[in-house]
Amino acid sequence: MKAIIADDEPLLSLSLKSALADAWPELQIAAVLPNGLEAVQAAERLQPEFAFLDIQMPGMTGLEAAAEIAERMGEAAPAVVFVTAYDEFATRAFELAAADYVLKPVSQERLASTVARLKAKQRGLEELARQLRALGTLAPKSETLKQVLAGAGNAVKLIPIGEVCYFQAADKYTTVVTAGGEALLRTPLKDLAAQLPAGFQQVHRGTIVNLAEVAAAVRDETGRISLKLRSRKETLAVSRVYAELFRAM
Repeated sequence: MKAIIADDEPLLSLSLKSALADAWPELQIAAVLPNGLEAVQAAERLQPEFAFLDIQMPGMTGLEAAAEIAERMGEAAPAVVFVTAYDEFATRAFELAAADYVLKPVSQERLASTVARLKAKQRGLEELARQLRALGTLAPKSETLKQVLAGAGNAVKLIPIGEVCYFQAADKYTTVVTAGGEALLRTPLKDLAAQLPAGFQQVHRGTIVNLAEVAAAVRDETGRISLKLRSRKETLAVSRVYAELFRAM
C-alpha cells in the first residue's frame, strides 16, 4: 500500500507522516508534497492507493486537487482523506467521495480510526478479488483469458477481454485500457502476453494492442509507425521490431 501527503505546512505534513508510521507501519509514504498541483502529478506518477490532502493550499486547494486527480485517473484514482483545520468544507469533501475527513490537529486516536476504515475497505476489495478468483473468473495461466480482474481506485472490475483496447506496462503492474477508462492489473505484461487470445499483438516492449481496435497505421517523416485506435484518442507507437506487421495498412 502506498500513500501521498500534500500540505503546504512542512511541519504538519511531517507530523502526519510520523503519525501514520505509528498507526500503519505497513503503509509506504511515497511522497510528501507542498501543494495541490504537485499532488496531482505525484498521484499520476506513483499510482498510490491513498492520498492525504490538506484543503487550504496555495495555487490549487486540496478539493481542487482531488477533483483533478479523479478526472485524470478515473477509477484508478486513490482514496482521498482530507486533513484540515476547518470543518466548513466537509460537505464538498464528501461530494468528492472522500474516504474520510480529519480535523487538525490530528489526534492519534482519530487517525487510528481513519486507518481502520481504510484497511477495512481494502480488505473488502481483496476478499472480493479472492472470491472471484475462487469462482474461476480469472483463467489459470495455462488457459486463454476471457476476462481480466483489475483494480480501479477502490473498485475491482471484471473486464471482458474483447473490451480491452490495449495493455501497457506500468512498473510492476499492467494498465488495462478500455474505451471507458483505465484499470490496473497486478500481472506483469510479459506473463500476461502468454495468456491472451489470438487478435492481441505486441507492438512495443511495453504495449500489447487488440488488433480489432486498430483503425489505421500512420508513418511519420522518419518512417516510424504509430497506430490510431477506434475507441481512444491517443496513438500507440510501434517499435521497429514490429513495424513490418503494419506496413501494408
